[in-house]
Amino acid sequence: MVRIAIIAIFSIFIIAKPTHVWAGDFVEDQSSGAATSGESGDSTFDPFSDYSEFEEGSEEEADINFFHNGRFFSIGLLGGYESFTDTLGEIYSPSFQFGLFLEYFFDLKLAMQIAYITANHSLNIDSGSSTPFTGSVQINHFEFDLKYYLNTQNVTRGLAALNPYLIVGASSYTRKTNINGAGGEVDDSAFGAQAGGGIEIPLMHNSAFFGIQATYNYIAFPGEGQPITVTNNGVTQPLGLIPEGNALSLMGILGMSF
Repeated sequence: MVRIAIIAIFSIFIIAKPTHVWAGDFVEDQSSGAATSGESGDSTFDPFSDYSEFEEGSEEEADINFFHNGRFFSIGLLGGYESFTDTLGEIYSPSFQFGLFLEYFFDLKLAMQIAYITANHSLNIDSGSSTPFTGSVQINHFEFDLKYYLNTQNVTRGLAALNPYLIVGASSYTRKTNINGAGGEVDDSAFGAQAGGGIEIPLMHNSAFFGIQATYNYIAFPGEGQPITVTNNGVTQPLGLIPEGNALSLMGILGMSF
């Protein structure tokens, strides 16, 4: 009986010990799993996480792209053809115009441009008499423009190289009118606005470019809507014309980029 009792106690001890070990292992596994889950949860649902790092990365990429492929500023020459509409187109002959420009780039698509342009037009007013009035008109103006370069990523490679853009801006004009035999010069000034578009073709590994630009220029000249008069020897003579019209411009551009 004693031997049977000893064997029974020993058997119970062997069976109970592994059960205790397994329970401990299970507790440890549960606690480690909870810790892992807690760490994962903290990483996923942390309210203090900085989600702006992706935006900062895209902005940094755009800056790098601009520094490598963009232009900081451009300078160059303008030259082309200017004509007028309506009544001014009848009395001002089309003429050559030329000037200078300076362009500053905010990024790859947006730029600001300042330009000075001058033109000298012949004046011919047919008043119905045997001798028309002739003379010259010099028109100078400063332009302040914004240029937006269109996205060409989804067009063919040949068209993408043309770098098309839209341009809009404001201008300050001065006009000097001389009529032969009138004995004097008439000076006036006006404000205007322009809008149009153009293309730029890169040259010399993008360090230079040639462009073509067309614009419609609205000019609020003083005296519009009032008949033209000429004063000669104290006598004022109406010419029967009302000066109205705006300018059309087509220019070639040659610039250097930096």
